[in-house]
Amino acid sequence: MPLIEAKNIEVRHGATRAVFGVSLALEPSEIVTIVGPNGSGKSTLLRAMIGAIAPTKGTITKRADLRIGYVPQTLHIDTALPMTVRRFLNLPVRVGTGAMRAALAKTGVETIENQQLSGLSGGQLQRVLLARAILNDPHVLVLDEPTQGLDQPASAAFYRLIESLRDDLGCAVLMVSHELHVVMSATDRVICLNGHICCEGTPDVVTAAPAYRELFGSGTGGALALYRHDHNHDHDHDHHHHHDHEHPA
Repeated sequence: MPLIEAKNIEVRHGATRAVFGVSLALEPSEIVTIVGPNGSGKSTLLRAMIGAIAPTKGTITKRADLRIGYVPQTLHIDTALPMTVRRFLNLPVRVGTGAMRAALAKTGVETIENQQLSGLSGGQLQRVLLARAILNDPHVLVLDEPTQGLDQPASAAFYRLIESLRDDLGCAVLMVSHELHVVMSATDRVICLNGHICCEGTPDVVTAAPAYRELFGSGTGGALALYRHDHNHDHDHDHHHHHDHEHPA
């Protein structure tokens, strides 16, 4: 039985159909990555799948007692408010030192429990957010563009970590990503979205599909160029220019 299943769903934002005619089932311990151009409904689909927004049409069913660990894109931290990693992981419910340290160890940042959140690098903060998401031993780990703002080596390391967490925890993973060149090696199935599902399958099948080529060009260069063009900032993580492109708040 799937953990989460969407059947022929549509989600509207006012008069706009963000997502339509989408059916998707997430199986236990499967890594599924949703890719697509800007404005293709990726985050909307993700939010509908976890129950954060209701579909306008169609149904979404979740397995009873399903535990979801959610990793947001980023966290905006008030630097005037002191908050250690340890304190952050104990909000809103105290988890105990052992559980907290185990989660930080699994995400590779066990040495930073007493550091201030506001002093962490982008990569460290993402790993703390990931540690928080696995505290409740989730059946599904959900990530919305988790490596936005990280350079390519850090992104690749993060996706390898996701893969090893899946193996370790036995959880399924549902994520949105634009970094096809990095994420393809760490996913079982790719959903290519442009309002509706254009193509889906293993990374090999999808990258060879005409619908994928149409959306992204042949190879990941097309995808990244499309993404950068739409967003007008640098997602290819060229170190020479990275500091020129701040992500909007």
